[in-house]
Amino acid sequence: MDTRPISEAPCDACDVVTVPTRQGLEAVDILRRGAGDGVGPVIHDDGCDTLGFLVPSGTAAAWDVPGSTCTETDGRGLRVATEPEPPVAGADWLLPPGEADLATDPAVLRAALGEAARMIEAADSCR
Repeated sequence: MDTRPISEAPCDACDVVTVPTRQGLEAVDILRRGAGDGVGPVIHDDGCDTLGFLVPSGTAAAWDVPGSTCTETDGRGLRVATEPEPPVAGADWLLPPGEADLATDPAVLRAALGEAARMIEAADSCR
């Protein structure tokens, strides 16, 4: 159970897993339907080409999911405030802090991205 005050940021320092928008939106749906851990804050670029999932700092060191990248913060930490302004220039929130859980658990995100990729592959093969 999260006992932090509502005004506290969802993660003190985060890495960002970036994926193509289509796969990212599928993963958001999968994570929001799940019975366990939810999805944390998610940002999108202005061109709507990619989504960025905020994950705990240090995730990038072991991230190995094909078709995605994880940006390491090297201790600089992407700090997320509860204000509506996104932490990255040229981006906006899909799921802002306050409407989302803590940073997304990397293992849960990895599984959701894999399921999303399989769903997209199946849908595309039916055309």
